[in-house]
Amino acid sequence: MSCKCKLLNIGFGNSIVAERVVAIVNPSSAPMKRLREEAKHNSRLIDATQGRRTRSIIITDSNHVILSAIQSETIGQRLSADLLSKATEEHDSKEKD
Repeated sequence: MSCKCKLLNIGFGNSIVAERVVAIVNPSSAPMKRLREEAKHNSRLIDATQGRRTRSIIITDSNHVILSAIQSETIGQRLSADLLSKATEEHDSKEKD
């Protein structure tokens, strides 16, 4: 059984499915703090910081909120690199057909 989904490294050995990411935001604003508390209250919060300071909040299409200790810019760069490589693979496979 093979999975063709790309995993996105969010730091310290933690990964998420890249295609499920809706947004990557900075945690410092008041709305993001409310979002975090609401997700915690509704059991939708996943803390992947390994005890470190939260530097980014990842929102998924399943409405889960994931905390990461990696900067949001870094995760965004990793995500765009993953999506670019996936698009290249799809283009190459279409050319072979």
